[in-house]
Amino acid sequence: MINEDSIKLLKECNMGIKTGVISIDETLDKVKDEQLKKLLIESKESHEQLGNQTHVLLNDYHDSAKNPSVIVKAMSWMKINMKLAVEHSDQEIADVIFDGCNMGVKSLYKYLNHYKGAEEKVKELTKSVIKEEEKLRENLVKFL
Repeated sequence: MINEDSIKLLKECNMGIKTGVISIDETLDKVKDEQLKKLLIESKESHEQLGNQTHVLLNDYHDSAKNPSVIVKAMSWMKINMKLAVEHSDQEIADVIFDGCNMGVKSLYKYLNHYKGAEEKVKELTKSVIKEEEKLRENLVKFL
């Protein structure tokens, strides 16, 4: 039996992961500090692995992931590039990504609470994504 809450939660997780990867990609070429760059690359790889896990589960449910809308991509691009146009620094990059982590954590908790009927494995994957966001946020603190 198909669990609609599981599918919806997986799609939201996947969308958040993709948005995070897009944001990291948008900033990577602007980072000067090697430690920050390494942190972002490692986080991007972790996000991609989690994204792959969401794809596998969505395939199990005979469903597919949705991509962030053009509007979401444009808003992310504008926020990042407008902030960095004013002050192009690693501190500002860390700040932008930190804010994105906060939004991701907040959204994922909201969806986790909303889709209460989701299967445990989907909830656990969602919690793993939240932990990855919280870990990145914690590691960014020294760059702020």
